[in-house]
Amino acid sequence: MSTTIQAVRGMNDVLPEEARVWLDFEARVQAWLERYGYHNIRMPLVEPTQLFRRAIGEATDIVEKEMYSWRDELNGEDLTLRPEGTASCVRAAIEHNLLYEGPKRLWYAGPMYRHERPQKGRYRQFYQYGAEALGYPGPDVDAELIVMCARLWRELGLEGIRLELNTIGSPDERARYRTDLVRHLETNVDRLDADAKRRMYSNPLRVLDSKNALVQQALSGAPTLTDYLGEASLAHFADLRRLLASAGVEYVINPRLVRGLDYYNLTVFEWVSDALGAQGTVCGGGRYDGLFAQIGGKPTPAAGFAMGVERLIALLQQVRGAPRPGPHAYVVFQGSGTLEYAFTLADELRAAGFAVVQHAGGGSFKSQMKKADASGAKLALIVGEDELAAGEVTAKPLRTAQPQQRVPRGVLARRLSEFLQDG
Repeated sequence: MSTTIQAVRGMNDVLPEEARVWLDFEARVQAWLERYGYHNIRMPLVEPTQLFRRAIGEATDIVEKEMYSWRDELNGEDLTLRPEGTASCVRAAIEHNLLYEGPKRLWYAGPMYRHERPQKGRYRQFYQYGAEALGYPGPDVDAELIVMCARLWRELGLEGIRLELNTIGSPDERARYRTDLVRHLETNVDRLDADAKRRMYSNPLRVLDSKNALVQQALSGAPTLTDYLGEASLAHFADLRRLLASAGVEYVINPRLVRGLDYYNLTVFEWVSDALGAQGTVCGGGRYDGLFAQIGGKPTPAAGFAMGVERLIALLQQVRGAPRPGPHAYVVFQGSGTLEYAFTLADELRAAGFAVVQHAGGGSFKSQMKKADASGAKLALIVGEDELAAGEVTAKPLRTAQPQQRVPRGVLARRLSEFLQDG
């Protein structure tokens, strides 16, 4: 007996009931991005491995442990399923000279891939929406990215998402800080876990956001990055904070927030919820002015963010439950010649802009009506031999106490609108 084939671990099916929530979320997010002047870009799922090694950093967890990479022997290329979208977006901007006519605001959506231990809110195939503001140097764009997120949470009805904010300065400032941080970690090595010890020399800033309580104790006397920042970095952060204050956006400064990707500089931020357990970050981003040059382009300022769709969907389901939108109408039929009549009727109504499901698979009138009710439709449109002979349809409301009515087929589309408004 053959074994049942199941989905790859950590790569999940989104079934129709939950997909309704996704579709509603996607429509809202895309309309929100367009309102802020962001335009859609679509990049390949597969990129050269070297893109992510250069952009994200050789000493990051993503590059060291989490990428799905392989050698394409046919073409002699090292390829990777994209683990994030920013590097791909910047690569596309360089390759197609998108900034030739000036800065661009871009957004993208789709699956990303990381070989992690699957758990609630963390999957090997996960979906993101990303927004990238390319070619903009000032804190005003940093503020825009944050403020637009705050607006989305309000529009979605999501509460309790807090903003954590930090500045990590320039690469030179971080290099000076890094030297002193490593020195501090060396004197507290006995209190570091295996991850912190591994990162101590390759990527010591990542030790700062360790979730291990003992590691956090070891960091209690560590130097603070802010003390190493110069006038320009501090001014950028001060201007950002003023803009956020003017927009009424509250935040907490988290001096240990560094994000997990090497390309960040100056502003970094995360939107965090306590309602999701350990995987509480629903959106994160910041400024990455060095990334263009890092992957072979001209030096270009840029900032952006990415939001985790699965985590935001989970929050939406906690707040609102799963919506059950149904079609406008469900067509049932019984009797000789009624199938053809119902078939063309349903398509006429779809052409008029209505969502209509026609019953399929046969069955008694009673069983068809049960399926009409289960579909979530507001109306059942009934075609029997009497309706067929008269050129009419019986419209029966399924969600209200209104009486059913016989309606001539020629005016059904107009009357259907009235029925739906009354319901």
